[in-house]
Amino acid sequence: MHITFKLGTAVVLALVLGTAWAHHGWTWAEDEQTEMTGTIEDIFVGYPHPRLMIETEDEGRWQVDLGNPRQTAAAGFDEHSASVGDKVLVRGHRSLDSEQQLIKAVRITIDGQQFTFYPHLLRED
Repeated sequence: MHITFKLGTAVVLALVLGTAWAHHGWTWAEDEQTEMTGTIEDIFVGYPHPRLMIETEDEGRWQVDLGNPRQTAAAGFDEHSASVGDKVLVRGHRSLDSEQQLIKAVRITIDGQQFTFYPHLLRED
C-alpha cells in the first residue's frame, strides 16, 4: 500500500513539475524576436506571471506574458505603469503554436518608457 501511494505521488509530482518546467522555459516559443503594437485591454500584475491582454490592428487579441513578478518589479513595471487604452510596443518571442495568440515579452514600451524584463535576451535589429 505504501509503495503504491509513493509511486502515485511521484508520478503526479513529475507531471506537475514537468508541466511547470516546460511552461517556464523558452522551448515553447520561437527563437526569433518580433515586435507588435497594440492597445492594452487588460492588465494583471500577480502570480504566476504578470500579463497584458492587447488588441492588435492586424492580428487580433494577444496575451503578453511579462517576466515573473520579481523580474517585472525589477523592470519598474507595476499596476500603475499602464492603463487600459494605452498603446504598447512589445518585443518578444511568439508561441511556436500558431493557434496561440501568446507572446513572451522581453521588453515593452508604453508612452516612450521602456520596461525590460530580460535584458540579457534583448536583441536589437
